[in-house]
Amino acid sequence: MNMNKNEITPEKLAKMIDQTLLKPYVTLDDLREHCEKAKEYNFKTVAINNAPVPFCKKVLEGSDVLCDAAVSFPLGQCTIDTKVFEAKDVIEKGAGEVDYVVNIVELKSGNWDYVEEEMRRIVEACNEKGVTSKVIFENCYLTDDEKKKLCEIALKVKPTFIKTSTGFGTGGATVEDVKLMKSCVGDAVKIKAAGGIRDYDTAMAMIEAGASRIGTSAGVKIVDECRARMAEK
Repeated sequence: MNMNKNEITPEKLAKMIDQTLLKPYVTLDDLREHCEKAKEYNFKTVAINNAPVPFCKKVLEGSDVLCDAAVSFPLGQCTIDTKVFEAKDVIEKGAGEVDYVVNIVELKSGNWDYVEEEMRRIVEACNEKGVTSKVIFENCYLTDDEKKKLCEIALKVKPTFIKTSTGFGTGGATVEDVKLMKSCVGDAVKIKAAGGIRDYDTAMAMIEAGASRIGTSAGVKIVDECRARMAEK
């Protein structure tokens, strides 16, 4: 069910945000500050690369903010076995959610059995440990028909979320893509919008289109803007 602006409080909005820090050149001090801010705002997760998951999990102790690990990020060009191992390994090390990138080469080559097997095995690895799974489509490289086909596979496999983008491609989330994905999966699979969402109005447009999770590095700004809008009422 789509939500509208009147239903969103700053607290609810914060719990819809994966606060992202995926740049390859950050320091552990940057990650510590990122996690401390996530605790302060009570975001749903910190979306991070795999290696710092144990470090970030320790910083997040005492909060219910989860580590959201990026698997085969950002290109998706690892074997299925590698992706499954990576997912299991990072879950063992403390990730509460996993976002993985589909193999776009196999997808663009029409090898849908491969795409389905990959999705199924990664989702099963997450389900075994009670961990949220998210499938990153990277819509900027796909046709609408390819997006619809991926949605059909997701309806069979049932990941927790399907996701628009890595934020590292040639384009990010669009309202049109969120609406398209929502029209395909309804309420059977949730939708995460990510990539280029840097302000409150854009985040709300994605939510009103059908997204129930937002991936962004601007979560603090977005929640602060939400508070300011509510104060004006």
